[in-house]
Amino acid sequence: MKTRFSEDIVPITDLKVNPGKIIRQVQEAHRPVVLTNRGRGVAVVQSLSDFEAKSDEREFMRAVLKGIVDLEEGREINLEEVKKHLNLK
Repeated sequence: MKTRFSEDIVPITDLKVNPGKIIRQVQEAHRPVVLTNRGRGVAVVQSLSDFEAKSDEREFMRAVLKGIVDLEEGREINLEEVKKHLNLK
């Protein structure tokens, strides 16, 4: 998802004039669009499915990192203890 500056940075007036074009672009290209006002970035438009996927990915990576930290700090239990705790046999 590398930014294409010629396509992915647009003035906010373009969104006002033709919002459907911007929405189609983010859905088809799977890249966010940076909206500018007077040459400065002011907002990002991203498809909902891409936003949800990235959000899920960040949540998963945070959980993995937390698990690694737990292991490094000695906070672990073996499978038999987990089964006992969950009343599984």
